[in-house]
Amino acid sequence: MKKLITVFLLSILASSLYAQTSPGIDYGFRLGLTAHPTLGWVKPEVGKSDGIALGFSYGLLADFNFAENYCFATGLTITTINGKSTEVNIPPYYDGGSGQTAYSLRYKLQYIEVPLTIKLKTDKMGDIRWYGQFGLSNDFKIGAKQDADIAGKKVKTDQGIGKYTNFYRAGLIVGAGGEYDIADHTSVAIGLTLNNGFTNIASDKNRSVKNHYIGLNIGVFF
Repeated sequence: MKKLITVFLLSILASSLYAQTSPGIDYGFRLGLTAHPTLGWVKPEVGKSDGIALGFSYGLLADFNFAENYCFATGLTITTINGKSTEVNIPPYYDGGSGQTAYSLRYKLQYIEVPLTIKLKTDKMGDIRWYGQFGLSNDFKIGAKQDADIAGKKVKTDQGIGKYTNFYRAGLIVGAGGEYDIADHTSVAIGLTLNNGFTNIASDKNRSVKNHYIGLNIGVFF
């Protein structure tokens, strides 16, 4: 994981140096910081979703502007995706006996997230540029815990479920928002992003669970 972070940071540095030294039109490269809440939910194939749960995301943002109104937008964030569900006969709680037992579950999954997206921007309208964003979310699990209840009675709290969840998660990113200039080289970005997971987060081949979140994006570019 340290190698992944090192390679990502070196690629950003190399791209920044290239943008500063390459001839021709320079549309710019920007780094930013973000910290914002997420509203997550899980959707099991068998069972039901029990509403949203609050999470959090923070880290780096990077925009590689390859044309006046278009950029490749990526980043490196620590993102928590929480969610609630009701599922039947779920490991590691179910012992394989007869009958069916329904568990009320709260997933608490944490990822290193590397989005690969295209951001389309309008011309400035005063000090604001509006944008739309579309692309792929690449998430690498760094933590996985779960709370479990049966009929309102606590079974487990912060149960480690690392071996019951997959390391890699992919999602579709759709977002929109605006950037407001507060100085010559500084802007604040505020928007909404839907991260729609489309890979199974459960490693058990007999079940399928997907997690999703909406992020209230708040970032500062320098």
